[in-house]
Amino acid sequence: MRSLLHLNKYLFKYRVRLIAGIVFVAISGWFKVYSTPYVGKAIDFAVDKVKQVDSADAAVSRLLYYVMLILGMALISGIFLFLTRQTIIVTSRLIEYDLKNEVFEHYQKLDTAFYRRNNTGDLMNRISEDVSRVRMYLGPTIMYTTNTITLVGLTLTIMLQSNVKMTLYVLAPMPVLYFAIYYISSVINKKSTKVQQQLSALFTKAQETFSGIRVIKSYRLEKMMIEEFDKDCIEYKERNMDLAKVDSIFQPAMVVLVGLSTILALYIGGKDVIGGQMKVGDIAVFMLYVSNLTMPIASLGWITSLVQRAAASQTRINEFLNTKPSITTKVNTKVEIRGDIEFKNVTFVYPDSGIKALDNVSFTINKAESLGIVGKTGSGKSTIAQLICRMYDVTEGTIKIDGVDIRELPLSALRRQIGYVPQEVFLFSDTIANNIAFSVTDTITDKDKIKEKVDRAAKDAAIYDNINEFKEAFETVVGERGITLSGGQKQRISIARAMLKAPNIMMFDECLSAVDTNTEQEILLNIKNIMQGRTTLIISHRISSVKMCENILVLDRGRVIEYGTHTNLVAKPGLYHDMYQMQLTEEIVN
Repeated sequence: MRSLLHLNKYLFKYRVRLIAGIVFVAISGWFKVYSTPYVGKAIDFAVDKVKQVDSADAAVSRLLYYVMLILGMALISGIFLFLTRQTIIVTSRLIEYDLKNEVFEHYQKLDTAFYRRNNTGDLMNRISEDVSRVRMYLGPTIMYTTNTITLVGLTLTIMLQSNVKMTLYVLAPMPVLYFAIYYISSVINKKSTKVQQQLSALFTKAQETFSGIRVIKSYRLEKMMIEEFDKDCIEYKERNMDLAKVDSIFQPAMVVLVGLSTILALYIGGKDVIGGQMKVGDIAVFMLYVSNLTMPIASLGWITSLVQRAAASQTRINEFLNTKPSITTKVNTKVEIRGDIEFKNVTFVYPDSGIKALDNVSFTINKAESLGIVGKTGSGKSTIAQLICRMYDVTEGTIKIDGVDIRELPLSALRRQIGYVPQEVFLFSDTIANNIAFSVTDTITDKDKIKEKVDRAAKDAAIYDNINEFKEAFETVVGERGITLSGGQKQRISIARAMLKAPNIMMFDECLSAVDTNTEQEILLNIKNIMQGRTTLIISHRISSVKMCENILVLDRGRVIEYGTHTNLVAKPGLYHDMYQMQLTEEIVN
C-alpha cells in the first residue's frame, strides 16, 4: 500500500468532509449496535408474559414500545449512513477529479521523448481506468473500513461486557481469517496489475486501429485486425478470470469462517440456556451481535480486493507522475526574443533510438534573416527545427538565441515566440476557425479581433477560398486529426495557425509537400511578405521552396556539406546543384 501514500495530500485537503463522514459512520454504528439489546429485552419480556396467560394482552403495549424504539434507532442509523455517503463518497469523486487533473497536467509537462516511449492507449488507461480504481479506495473502501472498525469495536465491547466465554468462542476462528486475508490479498495485488497491463494493451490496440483505419481498409486487413484484437480480448478475459477465481475463493472463505463463529455461539449459548445460565433473549442478542460482525468481516475480502486493485493502479499512475521531464527551465520570466540564432558544433543523438541525427553542425542566422535548409530524407533537417523549439536538448555543442544558451531561456517564453509548422500536421476535432486561432486564444479574448486575424492568416496561407466553399465555412468541424480534409488543406490550415501567431522566429518544416506548384508559389509569396522583420527557417526537399531565402544550408547524413545563396550553390557542382537539376527536369517533364 506504499503507493497509496501519494493520495494523503488529497485526504488532508478534504479532511473536514472525511472527518465528518467518519463521525457519521460511528454514530450510525452506535445506534445499530445499541439497539440490539432491546431485541433481547423484548423477547425475554414476551416469553415471561406468555407464561402468564392472564396478562398476555397487557404486554402488547410494552412490546410495541420496544418495536418502535428499535425502528427509531434503525431509522436514525440509516439517516447517518446517508450522510456518510454524502460526505465520504462525494469526497472520493472530488479527489478523482483532482487526480485526473494532476495526471493530465503532468502529461503536459513531459517532453517529446516520453511520448515516443509510451503508447497513447496506455496513457489513456492510466488516467481513466486506473484513476477510477483508485477512487474505489478513496470512497467505498474508506467508508466500509470505518464502518467495519466501528461495528466490530462496539460489538466486541458490548459482547465482552455481556459474556466473556461466548465472545472468546466467537473470536476463535479470527486468526485463520486474518492469515487468509493476508495471503489472498497479495495474490489479488499481483493479478490486478496484470489485468491493468493487459487493459492498457487493449486501449493501445483500439486506438491504433481507429487512427489507422484508412490504411487497414486500403489493405483489406480488417479480418486480421479483428483476430489480433480478439486474441488480446481473450488474454484480458483470462487474466480477469484468474482474478475472479481468487475473489470467488475469498468471499466464501470469509462467510464460512464467520459462519463457524455463529455455530459456536449457538452451541455454547444453547447449552447455557438449557443449564439456566442464560435467557433466551440473551442468546438471541448474541446471535444478532455475531450477525453484526458477519457483514463487516465478510466485507473484508471485498475491501481488501479494492485496496489491492487501487494499490496496483496507483503504482502505475505513480510510475508516470514520478517521471521527470528532461527538458526543464531554471527561470520563468518574460523574455523578448529578437531572433539571432547560432548553432555551434551541435551534435545530436536521439535518446531512444541512438541514431545520430546531427554531427558537428554550425551556422548562424541573424535577426530578420531567412535560412533555407535542404537535404535528402534522414539528413537531419527536421531535427534542427525540433532543437530550436527545444523539444530535445543537444548531445554536444550549444544553441544560442540572442547570444544566450537556449537552455538558459524560459521554456514558455521561447516557444511562445516561435511559430512552427511541423512536418506532421495535427488538427484538433474542432472548427477550422478554432484550429487556426489555437495559437492566440490564450492571449487575445476579443472575438472580432480573432476573426479578423483568422481571415487574414487564411488568406496568407492560400486556404481562405477553400474554406468558404464548405457549407459551414470557418465553422466547419474537421474530423479527428483533420481526417475530413485533404493533405494540402491540412497543411495550409497549419501554416495559417503559425502565421496568425506572428512570432519573431518562424519555421516551416516540409509544410508545402502536399500542395501543387501554383499554390506553393502563392503561399511562398505571402510567406515572403510575412518574413519581413522576422527570422525565418524554411525546411524542404524542394529547391523551389528555399531559393528565395537569403542563405541556404545543405545537409547530408547530419553534416553541413554546403552553405551559401541559391545563385552560388546552383553555379557550382554539389548536392544542391544535382537536386536543382533533377527537380528542374521533373518540372519540364510534368
